Parts: sequence; structure tokens; C-alpha cells
Amino acid sequence: MAQALIDLERELRALQMWTVEPPDARRLASGEPFCVDTLDFEEWLQWVFVPRMSDLIAQRGLLPGAAQLAPMGEQAFVHLGRRQQPLLLLLARIDQLSRQLT
Repeated sequence: MAQALIDLERELRALQMWTVEPPDARRLASGEPFCVDTLDFEEWLQWVFVPRMSDLIAQRGLLPGAAQLAPMGEQAFVHLGRRQQPLLLLLARIDQLSRQLT
């Protein structure tokens, strides 16, 4: 899983979807799944998902259940056209790993 998170960051950077400045705390505090009401999906991946999963891995904590990132990615990244394919494959791999590791 750790390698998949590294690969996800690399792919988001390659697509110029990785940002330097975090969203403000209010936007990160959303109670909606994927912070869909306050963040773009790539922001949620960068500022919520990757840090939380990295922390759980570092602490050898229990990972949450199946992530279901790929279906959200299919909707969120449709504007990328064919360029979305490597990113969607990574999200599907993370989904598969999350099912196997829980």
C-alpha cells in the first residue's frame, strides 16, 4: 500500500494536480464522503487520503475497509480523457489492496 500511495502522488504530480498550499481547515473539516462539498477529488486524495493512510501504515494501524476510490475517480477525472487511465488504474489498485489488507 505504501508504494501505491507513492505512485499516486507521482501520478497526480505528473498531471499537475498536486498543489503546494493546503486548503483551509474549514474545507478539510467537511463531514461528507471525500469532502465532496468542499474539495476537488484530487485535493481530497492529496490532503486527506494520502496523509491518513500514510499515518496508519507508519503506525501499523488497521486500514479502513474497501476504499472505493476508482468509481469516484472515474467521475472526477473524466475531463482528463485518456490521460486519466494511469490514475484510474492506480486508484483501482489501491481499492484492491484496501480489500486485501482489511
